[in-house]
Amino acid sequence: MKKILRYTLALVLFLYFLTTLIASPILDRQMNLVEYNDPRELGTEAKKLYKSLQFIADLHCDALLWDRDLTKRLDYAHLDFPRMQEAKMSLQAFTIVTKSPKGQNFNRNSADAFDKITMLNFVQGRLPDKWFSLYKRAVYQARALHDYPKKYDGKFILVKSAQDLKHLVDLKRVDPKVIGGFLGVEGAHCLEGKLENLQNLYYEGVRMMAPTHFFDNELGGSAHGMSGEGLTDFGREVIHKMNQLGVIIDVAHVSPKMIDDILDLTTKPVLVSHTGVKGTKDSPRNISDHHIKRIAASGGLIGIGFFKGAIKGEIKHIAEAMKYVRDLVGVDHVALGSDFDGAATTPIDVTGLPFLVQELMNQGFSEDEIRAIMGENVKRFLLEQLP
Repeated sequence: MKKILRYTLALVLFLYFLTTLIASPILDRQMNLVEYNDPRELGTEAKKLYKSLQFIADLHCDALLWDRDLTKRLDYAHLDFPRMQEAKMSLQAFTIVTKSPKGQNFNRNSADAFDKITMLNFVQGRLPDKWFSLYKRAVYQARALHDYPKKYDGKFILVKSAQDLKHLVDLKRVDPKVIGGFLGVEGAHCLEGKLENLQNLYYEGVRMMAPTHFFDNELGGSAHGMSGEGLTDFGREVIHKMNQLGVIIDVAHVSPKMIDDILDLTTKPVLVSHTGVKGTKDSPRNISDHHIKRIAASGGLIGIGFFKGAIKGEIKHIAEAMKYVRDLVGVDHVALGSDFDGAATTPIDVTGLPFLVQELMNQGFSEDEIRAIMGENVKRFLLEQLP
């Protein structure tokens, strides 16, 4: 009987190990798609302009969610370090996802719904403490990014301060292969209702955080939750602490009422890391003119998403949303907010950014405006807001 039990346990462990090798790449390949129907042509002037860009930055990528080595080039999904280098990318925000409700949608989600990230952590072979603790999931993903400066032979810089960003900019001038990343969090439910966990995540390198994701939590209401409520008392404590620490407030996925509450309370500019705008696509996922104006008035940024839901689906629609924001509040408030690797379908991966430059040119943006959108706005904002 003992021998049978040992063999059974060995078989179960083998099958589990085999699942961890196979299941995660399959899910990654199926859920992070590049799809497009529009023809792609890159003119000489667009190539020249793209090549001349000194700083390219994007405000949202969920690559840390997936069980992959970012130093290895993939033929699927949206982003890895070799493709960042090919695209001349300077800086990417790597955003931490810790919970995702089954049946996730833009209209109405319950915090009590089955959590798909629990199963993803299981099939990825992550230890049981990551199965049950949202906070430990966040710490795990943060520390994973910390390992990359050594793993990538010093070509990757982890940005935690304005000084780090200046160092990245200086290195990039000498060595175009140098790339950087900084850490954000998508949904403060990973604090597990404890203010001290915000301080702890700051120590782990987190420099941007969205109060909610697809469901309501201890801070207040999600744009896709059940209540539509604004900030709770705990939410107000978190906002004050974020201001104190220098953690940037990201209002992506936040209920309209909470956006107003945050803007009434914060002493620092806020941004939306990845969004569309209701002016070009009327969706619960997208923000209104009222909030675009208020975020801009705070000195903030609007990161325009590349994913279906934020836009209608093609590169021209990304540029149209950017044009809408520019015309409403000025180009200084427009940025890239791709949502790469966020279980999202986009019309390009990171190497397709030159086609966005071409479309911006087609829609009448000037060279200076394109440089601002492609990264200079993010650089300026982070130099002012990072500790």
